[in-house]
Formats: sequence, structure tokens, C-alpha cells
Amino acid sequence: MSFIIVLGALILLMYVAYKGHSVVLFAPVAALLAVLLTDPTLVAPMYLGVFMDKMVNFVKLYFPVFMLGAVFGKVIELSGYSKSIVSSVVGAIGHERAMLAIVVVCAILTYGGVSLFVVVFAVYPFAAELFRQTHIPKRLIPGTIALGAFTFTMDSLPGTPQIQNIIPTSFFQTSTWAAPWLGVVGAIFIFIVGMLYLNWQRRRAEATGEDYGINLANEPEPFSHEKLPNPILAITPLFLVGILNYVFTQLVPVLYGTKYELTMTGIGAKPVPFEVPKVAAIWAVEAALLMGILFVVITAWGPIREKFAEGAKSAVAGSLLAAMNTASEYGFGGVIAALPGFLVVADALRAIPNPLINEAVTVTALAGITGSASGGMSIALATMATHFIEVANAAGIPLEVLHRVASMASGGMDTLPHNGAVITLLAVTGLTHMQSYKDIFAITVIKTSAVFVVIAFYYLTGIY
Repeated sequence: MSFIIVLGALILLMYVAYKGHSVVLFAPVAALLAVLLTDPTLVAPMYLGVFMDKMVNFVKLYFPVFMLGAVFGKVIELSGYSKSIVSSVVGAIGHERAMLAIVVVCAILTYGGVSLFVVVFAVYPFAAELFRQTHIPKRLIPGTIALGAFTFTMDSLPGTPQIQNIIPTSFFQTSTWAAPWLGVVGAIFIFIVGMLYLNWQRRRAEATGEDYGINLANEPEPFSHEKLPNPILAITPLFLVGILNYVFTQLVPVLYGTKYELTMTGIGAKPVPFEVPKVAAIWAVEAALLMGILFVVITAWGPIREKFAEGAKSAVAGSLLAAMNTASEYGFGGVIAALPGFLVVADALRAIPNPLINEAVTVTALAGITGSASGGMSIALATMATHFIEVANAAGIPLEVLHRVASMASGGMDTLPHNGAVITLLAVTGLTHMQSYKDIFAITVIKTSAVFVVIAFYYLTGIY
């Protein structure tokens, strides 16, 4: 019964998200309904002590990233830099490779360390311009961005600095470069099959005469100036954010050490301690985004001056909604993980005999339930890493292989309809689940399949 309660809460949240209802409203409703059916006396404590605690902590840590990412994307849009890059890309590679261009741009940014959410904000104006010019339906933008940002550069390619590739290092004592060949094989599979799917969908749309679309929501502002910016200048902010993100990531620990205490002299002021490793990546990307915004404002103040105030307001409003959606999902996952039904799921997964398949299914299942790749993997490894290691050692499987399988599996079924990144992607692009989720789900299935392709490759060749 406890398992049915957890499953029912998950299905309810997925359903309301798919129907376009507010996740900020229904995430606590679904979570607390599950608590009510488990133990009515725990509703108030779970809401305040778990749901709100998780939600507020997420906002505290990540809202500045959402806000700066949205403003960064907006100034790139208003400056005409997006249209300049799109025009150059179309001229260089042709209209038939428009989707490839967006996938490559997303991949460069995410592999460079830029947050997935920031990539959505930054790349959408480029994608909208490019798809409009090349007559590709706007509804295919989310699937295209998802392939470039949420898949092979997030957790497959060795060395990626995304959190999904970092979490396993503390459990298996590995590095982010663990099992590089398995990661490359998985990345190639995802990229090729994903592009085949997207191009198939484009050809189907062309055959029916479907164009970009009209009367669409959240369309980027049209750039009215006749002379476009230099494409090299236009693309510089993207690379600047990626490079500075890496630089600041190295610099923050040097400046602040591993622990830092903020001391103030005001009346009643108390020291505020920071564990720097936990916030270094966040501070780094915030500083990089701020520098990227300043670069665009300084180099293109003329074009953006008149529309900057209204553009900044709309960007901040959009980032508030995106952050609250994702924070609500995070709170939902925290409540579900604390229920007895979640333990039933975890215990059932232990029964899978093959160690790599066991790990893959466990991680991707818990990521799907919580709607979070990093959250699901953290829960799975915190409760079962010792078991995975014991079974792998008995089977002679290197821990590097466990790392890569766990990392790739976390980014599999996490992108169900209630996933925060999916909701953010759809909100930013002005589309709904009914319009675009099927393409995101197709990419999800491809990504999940890649984990088992990698496992099969390891067993067949022994190469990792």
C-alpha cells in the first residue's frame, strides 16, 4: 500500500504537469496527499520541515543562477547577437543542418561547465531565430535543446563538469574522467540516434507543410536594426561565460579556502560559515554570467538601451517562475524519499542480479521518481553504493565502470513530465507539454537506452 501511495503521487504530478497546471501549486499537493494517506499527523511537519526546507534551500542556492541566466539570454537577444550568429551558421552549414547547429552550441556550453538551466535561457533566442528562418516548427526546439544540453555532455563524455558526473566520485573514489571509453561510446550513440530522430521529425513536418508557427508565446524580440553585429563579437559572450566559469571554479577555492566564515560587526550580527566546495561551482557560474552580461551591455549598449528595462523585467519574471517550478520539484522529491513506500521501491531494486543492470535500473528509477537526476542518484548511491561495490568487486568490475553507469543512468528517466529542467525548458520556450513533450520523451528513451548499450559494450569487449 505504501508503494501504491508513492506511485499515485508521482502519477498525479506527472498528469497535472502534462496538462499544463502549475507545478508550484500541485507539487506540494501531490506530496502532502501521499503523506496524508500514510500518516495524517505528519502533514504539517513534513510540509514545513521537509518540503519547504528543501524548496527554500534550492531557491537560496540557485535563484541567482536562474536570474542571471535569464538576463544573459535576454541581452543576447536584444543586442542582435543571436540573429547574427544564426545568420552566420545558416550561411556556413546550410538550412538543412539547423538542428545540428543548436545541438552543437548546447553541447559546447554544457561541456564547458555552464549550468543546464543557463544553457536553456542563453540558447533559446538563437534557436528561435534559426528555426524561424529555416521554417522548422517551433515545437521541435525543446527536443533539440534537450539533446544538446541534457544528454551526452551532461553525464556521458569523460571529464564533464556537470554535477551528475561529480556525485559518483565521492562514493566510488573515482575522478570525473572515469571509464572514458564507455562514456565516448555512449555519447556517440546518443548523438547519432538523437539526430536521426530529430531530422525524421523535421522531414515529417515538411511533408505536411508545417512551418515555424504563428501566435506563439514568449517569442524573442525581433531585431529591427538593419546591420547585424559581427558574428565573432556575437558569439564571444558564450565562450566568455564558459571560459570564465572554468577560471572562477579554480579561483574560488584559492581565494576562500575550504571553509570560510563571514564576520560582521553590526549589533547582533553572527558569523556566517560557508563550506566552499559546496558553493564554489555556483559562485563561479554566477560570476561568469555577470561578466557575460556586462560584456554584452558594454559592446551593444546602443541596440539594447531602449528595451533593456522592459527586457530585464520580463527576464527576471521568467526566472522566478522557472526557479520556483524547479524548487517545488525538489521539495516533492524530498518528501517522497522520506516515505515508507520509497523504501519499498529501493528494496525491490536490490533483487536485480546483474550488478551493472541493477545499478542502472536503480539510479534511473529513483531519478524518475524524484524528477531529478542529481537527487535520484544521490539517494540511490547513499543507500546502495556499498552494495553495488561489494557485488562489483565479487564480479571483477572496476569501480570506474560503476561511476560511468551511475552517471549516465541518472540522466535517463529523470526527464519525466514533472522534471524541473523539462518544465523550465517548456516555460522558457513558451510551449506546453502537449505540444513538445513527446520529443523530449523520445530523447529520454534514447538516453536511457544508451546506458544499456554501454553495459553491453563493456561485457563484450572488457574496454572501459
